[in-house]
Amino acid sequence: MALKSITFRTIFFPYLILQGCAQTIDTPNDNAILPAPVDNVDLIYAGETPPENHLIDIAVNVFEMAINENESLEFGEWIFSEIRENEIHYLPYILRETLLRSNQWGAVRVLPANDPSVDLQVQAKVIASDGKHILVHVTAVDSSGRTWLDQEYLDFTTEDDFPSSTRYTPGQPFEARTFVEPFQDIYNKINNSLVKYRSTLTDQELVDLKRVSQMVYASDLAPESFEKNLIRNSSNLLTVATLPATEDPMLGRVEDMRLRHHLFIDTVDEYYGSLYEQMRPAYAVWRKYSFDQINEEIKAAGEQYDFNNYGRSGRYLTLTQRYDRYRWSKIFELEYREISAGFNNEIAPAIMELNERVHGLNGTMEEQYIQWKRILRQLFALEVQIPE
Repeated sequence: MALKSITFRTIFFPYLILQGCAQTIDTPNDNAILPAPVDNVDLIYAGETPPENHLIDIAVNVFEMAINENESLEFGEWIFSEIRENEIHYLPYILRETLLRSNQWGAVRVLPANDPSVDLQVQAKVIASDGKHILVHVTAVDSSGRTWLDQEYLDFTTEDDFPSSTRYTPGQPFEARTFVEPFQDIYNKINNSLVKYRSTLTDQELVDLKRVSQMVYASDLAPESFEKNLIRNSSNLLTVATLPATEDPMLGRVEDMRLRHHLFIDTVDEYYGSLYEQMRPAYAVWRKYSFDQINEEIKAAGEQYDFNNYGRSGRYLTLTQRYDRYRWSKIFELEYREISAGFNNEIAPAIMELNERVHGLNGTMEEQYIQWKRILRQLFALEVQIPE
């Protein structure tokens, strides 16, 4: 789909030309086709724990952010770009929580990059996001190379998604246990799509997938020893050609390394969880303010371009009413920028904490993850005396 020109609010009102607006409004590609909104979606919940081979281990990557090359770089625009850069660490954890809450899956973790030890890798690109709507493109590919999902999802919010309880004040602080995600329907829909696809696979295909995942990790750790255990079938999917014996000492060492790796990525997931908890109150406030700002712009634009209103009453009264609306909108816009800047400042320490050293590693979380994989390979090579 040709959606590259869609920016922060283009899909909502491309017909508006708002002078001094918080974000530049671009016109989407004429050929762009938007998906139908997800509407109200109930989560497909498993009342009983599914069979072992159905418990697929999932890694949800940190989301990507769609970049529009034509986006305006006006003064202050960096504020909103920074928000979008921050929310790509926040949104995947909502999906992670939704997947776990469905009781349909095995371990579900948020990770900074593709991981060779899991059964299913979920990636998403945020095409557009604010308090009024979210548009994401989601892909899910398993360890054999089979695509489970490659789809765009669109969701809108209404006043009902922002009850009075979301107007947080010193006397009414944020309560995590009572907070309801305004865009929860979109995450329910993604989970349900994955559940429905899994139902198309046979029990044997799910068992084979687990075996492929085991060999993919072994091949990533020691390609010289295990890459020949995997071949591609006529559908270009990875399949296990031969399995090492259960008592194979090399395979035993691989499983030991995989266990250590899982302990590490559990720690990484906990860091993203901590970031999520710290971001929730500030992000909820910013998103509610964004929702109000967009609604006010729609109202103001409707009045501004409804020329039929001119002359129906005293011209002086009409002009003063319009000036009051214009002045109020400018005040609201300034407050919106201040709220957005405040949101970025509020979560900056949490982002810094995410990128602090983990188990003696340095750099960003992505860099630490790469370092860790390199250390495991070196350690494995040392233990089995495989030349690198």
